[in-house]
Amino acid sequence: MKQALKLILGLESLLVLPFLAQLFTNAVQWSLFDYIVMGVLLFGLAIGITLIFRLSTNKNTRRILLFTALFLFLLLWAELAVGLFGSPFAGN
Repeated sequence: MKQALKLILGLESLLVLPFLAQLFTNAVQWSLFDYIVMGVLLFGLAIGITLIFRLSTNKNTRRILLFTALFLFLLLWAELAVGLFGSPFAGN
């Protein structure tokens, strides 16, 4: 439980980066909704990683599942940011 909490807090602390970037440049313009969506995505990734480590005992299976979770997170993030697939959720 402690490790899961550390992972969640560690990933959620990544939200500080766009906040700091907003202080120094106009290139980053996040709204409160953007922070909430990214927080939910990071929380989901942290929960997924925790479940993978708890439920998977085989190293190779664990690696494949971790890679898949990270890939899906990055794909969803890219779609929300720039609209790779042109979905209605795209950032454009």
